[in-house]
Amino acid sequence: MEHHYVLDARTATPHFPGIGRYVSNLARALIPQLAPTEWLTLLYNPAHTLSVPEHNRVRLLPVAASPFSLKQQWIVPRLLRELKAGLYHSAYYLMPYYPGVPTVLTLYDVTPIQFPEHSTRRARWFFRCVTLLALRAAYHSLVISKATQQDFAAYFHVPAERLTAIPLAADPVFHLQSPEMTTKVRAKYNLPEHFILYLGSNKPHKNLVRLVEAMAKVWENGERREWRSGEKASAERVNPELRIQNLKSDIPLVIAGAWYEAFPEARLRADVLEIGKRVRWLGPVPGADLPALYAAASLFVFPSLYEGFGLPVIEAMACGTPVACAETSSLPEVAGDAALLFDPTDVDAIAAALHVIITDVSLRADLRARGLQQAAQFSWERTARETLDVYRAVK
Repeated sequence: MEHHYVLDARTATPHFPGIGRYVSNLARALIPQLAPTEWLTLLYNPAHTLSVPEHNRVRLLPVAASPFSLKQQWIVPRLLRELKAGLYHSAYYLMPYYPGVPTVLTLYDVTPIQFPEHSTRRARWFFRCVTLLALRAAYHSLVISKATQQDFAAYFHVPAERLTAIPLAADPVFHLQSPEMTTKVRAKYNLPEHFILYLGSNKPHKNLVRLVEAMAKVWENGERREWRSGEKASAERVNPELRIQNLKSDIPLVIAGAWYEAFPEARLRADVLEIGKRVRWLGPVPGADLPALYAAASLFVFPSLYEGFGLPVIEAMACGTPVACAETSSLPEVAGDAALLFDPTDVDAIAAALHVIITDVSLRADLRARGLQQAAQFSWERTARETLDVYRAVK
């Protein structure tokens, strides 16, 4: 008996950078794992190319209706009927809410609910309503971490048996880089030999204000504590009260990623603290430069208060960069024991963790090795295999 799956990849566009990477990588990894009796159709936006390997049981079907359009409510279900699809997988909650076939939905996070102060009442209402519609349409939902699974179970009362946590992975482009590549990216962005990197947006829950304040403390004072070889990396052993006077560190902080003018607080705080010249604001960086940018950094820091998964942590590890990150939401399960974890609400704890890692060469080497091992545990082949297991159980 043959089985026909339809994966909706219309979000594989620049408008959906994270979701687009998810559905594109998932599609590419699904194809070689299809059984001889399985067929896959990929719906895509005809204005954007969907690059996948050719396969005699895979079809690409352009659909002009975007996830934001009302007409998708009848266009996509009609296509599913014409295709005689056995299963429809939507990678976004803006989807046809009466697809007419068994449906799998991917969910990412509940940021508007976790941080209501950062969105309008109308936006929060819309998020709740359309998410509820999507959950009602779905026979089964995939979530990208166990933390996200708990969030959707708590906020939307989804039974545990209707949620499956399947982790993401770094894109294969993120791997160890040659010295020539890191030298080239340093020259392109006028970066020094050593710097601390943050990559992500400046939305409030990314916690950049506290990161800036922590770096000010590192530059002014510094904290240090020796680590015993083989110990698990954890900020719990870093005492923020340990202060070594006159310890100065000139390592700059580089902040890269999408910048929203509505949230200027981090820049303003850097100006107030008179450290603006020691913070580099790169803004958006082309994807082709990201692997070398990660690899060029002496340390990657990710202080986010909330993440559905936290791909930058795995991307940095895959490039061989030591990582310090928040011990909140999904980040501990993603980082494992391969990152230095800290309380992102405590500026002193962030500063202490950063100082320890930038002043301890052996610790950085240890975290680098652990990070490479941790990143290797996540792969799109695994994500696709576990997703196919859900398809086969639902059909």
